[in-house]
Amino acid sequence: MATDAAGMVEIQAALVRLRRGTGLPVAFGGLVEAGRQQMRISELSGTATPALRALAVNSGNGLGGKAVALARPCAVLDYSASRQISHEYDAPVAAEGLRAILAVPVVVRRRVRGVLYGALRTAQPLGDRMLSAAMAAARDVEQALVVREEVRELLSAALPTPAPDPAASAVWEQVREAHAALRALAPRIPDPALRAELLGACGLLTAEAATGDVELAPRELDVLACVAAGATNAVAAERLGLRPETVKGYLRSAMRRLGAHTRGEAVAAARRAGVLP
Repeated sequence: MATDAAGMVEIQAALVRLRRGTGLPVAFGGLVEAGRQQMRISELSGTATPALRALAVNSGNGLGGKAVALARPCAVLDYSASRQISHEYDAPVAAEGLRAILAVPVVVRRRVRGVLYGALRTAQPLGDRMLSAAMAAARDVEQALVVREEVRELLSAALPTPAPDPAASAVWEQVREAHAALRALAPRIPDPALRAELLGACGLLTAEAATGDVELAPRELDVLACVAAGATNAVAAERLGLRPETVKGYLRSAMRRLGAHTRGEAVAAARRAGVLP
């Protein structure tokens, strides 16, 4: 599934951040398979062997399976000797030479979606700093997955089923509402790549490619998208995290660029230019 591929990218990025922030020599992780109580390790960072790659970890088994089952972080001082976990995966863990390991679940909407591991090749306590860094990395993945799901839901709501007439007004109103919601969501995303991906999704909702005759600043387009969805200046300000006076300023600027004298004319001109759906 595409969402799984996107989730794997987030897991890999989180592992790099985890190692950089803690100095842990090894990190690995993966996603819980859809519809199954099983997590598959797909991403490795700092490993010396392929022993852990594609390892399927059942809920409740081993350290990662325990983190999945309990939906909370777990750690062991010495994996092979620990009495706190079951030992179905001792062989691949020993092949990689790992001793002290922590496992932090990625929880989205009360469901465990993946696990991040950090490990040492020596048996020693994993301090609070390492655990905190692992939890922060997991929270980053959770936020990214939530945003992706919100985008998917908005797009799905915009085009629920193929309509006999794709330009029917009711369908296009939903498209416009989704476009406005997506653009309002974008500034809240700290990750530049993910923000750009979201804005790219917004572009897929426009009726046609932009002509190039009209150039609107991102915030001008954000405001116009809200206006096109029927929002007042006050509502647009609340959605975009701006002051009403600032929204008015962006709207006036957009109207000037579009050669429009009213809000309605500005929206119509933006749609003709292909920058609004």
